[in-house]
This record gives sequence, C-alpha cells and structure tokens, in this order.
Amino acid sequence: MFNPARRSTMQTILKSLVVGTALAASAAHGVAAAADANDYPNKPINLIVAYAPGGGSDLIVRLLAIYMQKELGPNAKIVVSNKPGAGGAIGFTELARSAPDGYTIGLINTPNVLTIPIERQTSFTWQSFDLLGNIVDDPDNFAVHADNPIKTLQDLVKHAKAHPGAVSVGTTGTGSDDHLAMLSLEKAANIKLNHVPYKGAAEVRTALAGKQIDVAAVNIGEALQFQKGGTNLRNLGVMSEARSKLAPELPTFKEQGYDINLNSLRGMAAPKGLPVEIRERLVKATERAIANPEFQSKAAQMFAPLRYLPPAKYEAELRDAEVQFRQLWKESPWVEK
Repeated sequence: MFNPARRSTMQTILKSLVVGTALAASAAHGVAAAADANDYPNKPINLIVAYAPGGGSDLIVRLLAIYMQKELGPNAKIVVSNKPGAGGAIGFTELARSAPDGYTIGLINTPNVLTIPIERQTSFTWQSFDLLGNIVDDPDNFAVHADNPIKTLQDLVKHAKAHPGAVSVGTTGTGSDDHLAMLSLEKAANIKLNHVPYKGAAEVRTALAGKQIDVAAVNIGEALQFQKGGTNLRNLGVMSEARSKLAPELPTFKEQGYDINLNSLRGMAAPKGLPVEIRERLVKATERAIANPEFQSKAAQMFAPLRYLPPAKYEAELRDAEVQFRQLWKESPWVEK
C-alpha cells in the first residue's frame, strides 16, 4: 500500500545523499586545486606570441620569460612559441581557447586585440583573457630606407600626393596600430598610400632592408632595435604627444603638422578562468620580473619603452581604448564592411 510518509522519508534521505556527495566533491576539488597551485608549475609553460620571431613583441617576451621563470621557482620553464598570422588573430585565438590552468600564457597587443573583434567575427575579445600586467607602451613611427630620397614626413606627403597609391607602406597587419597610423596619415594629409601587411615587425624590417616597400610603419622601439641590428633606415617621426625618450631628437607627427597619436601596448595574459592562486602567482611573477633592475637594463638596451600596468589599470586602459576604436570604426572603418 502506498505510504506518503515513507516516500517523504526516502526523498529526504536521497536529497541528503546528493547534497553530501556534492559537498564532498566540492571539497575534493578545492583540495585538488590547492594542491595544483602549491605544485605549480610542474611542467613547461607555453607562452604564445602572435607575431613572427625577431620583432619587438617577440624580443621583449623572450627576455621577460627568463625573469618570470626565476620568480615562479626553480622548476619553472617557459617556452615561447610564435603563432603569427591574421594580424595576431591566430595567436590570440589559440591563447583564448587554451585550458585556463596556468600552463598557457601569452602576449596580447593593442590595438589588434581590440580592433580585430570589431572588424570581423572572432572567437576572442580582450575579455577572453585574465590580464597579468602590461609590459610595454611603444609609440608608432614611420621609417624609410636610408637610401630613400624622402628625408622628412613632409617629403613623404609631397611624394604621395604626386604619386597617389604608389607609395607602399609595410605594417604588421590589417587593424594593427601600424595600419591605423597609415590610415590616419592618409586622412590628415589627404593622400592615398598602398597598404602591404606582414605577419610581424621583423618581416617589415626585412622588406624595408630589401627595398621591397617604401615605408615601414613600425613602433619607435622596434625601429631603434633594427637600426642597432644593422638595418639602414631613417625614422621620420613618432606618433605621441611628446617626443620619445628613446629618440628625443626625433620630432612628433604633431610637431610636423599632423596631430596623430598611436601606440602599442604589449601585455601578458592567460585564458579566462585561471584558478585564483595560480593567477596571483603569475601576476606577481610578471610584476616582479618587470621590476627587476637587470631586466629593465636589458630592456633599455633593446629600446623597449617599459610601462608596467597591474591588471586593474591594464583592464581600464583596454576598456577605454575599445570604446574609442568602436567609435572610429563607425566613423571611418579601416577595412571594407
């Protein structure tokens, strides 16, 4: 015979078992997570760079990795892997899709990590990542081969007006800071240039050295690195409010009549959802590595303009920049819609 009281008792027992099992599983997960954090890292950490070897992004990350390893402990090993292509989208996508376990981290670059999701459908946005800290803030610059008769920005504009669409400009990809810099000058000077995208600044340098392009749109830190490495180039100006401390003799675009300000932030990130303890360890390792005087000295030798931003301030800058780029896209899209 059906007994309601007995059924109610059984339901109570079953609910208690379910809750007890869930609590036990949760406790076990917490213990496992804590154990993983205490043991972290116990295998190599993959550090993804979304650009080709030899550029400013690649060089500063390889240097930083040495000091991050020291901060993470004697068992830490960071292996840099380059995933160039699509203006950085290939590397950013792989980073976003990786397991959030602390064993895949990477470099994200502005404006690319902001502009690519604005211009087309992607499987990442900047909010797909746990931010670990910004490293570099590098203003844009235009450079020509030292043999080029163009000696000033005014010379470039004059030549471009006389030869519409003939002046080739190498950049690190569509939607990059370099590309937006080129488009900004086109608009400000009422000229037409020929965009030639590459997979990274190192490829732009090679193209300029071989005179395959007329102008290299590269950050000033990268340009100075290339000069130090033997590339025979002439810088035309930096796109910042004030002259760069790296090249105080070089005038800004604004001084030369074109009020253009563009830069590239390069910062460390990981897939969204890192365990709290592991995230804190990576954030501290990033901060301490950047603060290391030896790292700073070597970064200066590489002409890398350091600007550390902790995660919260880094997030604020990305959020503000995204708003600006979305407005720019509405007013003047950098690719055809």
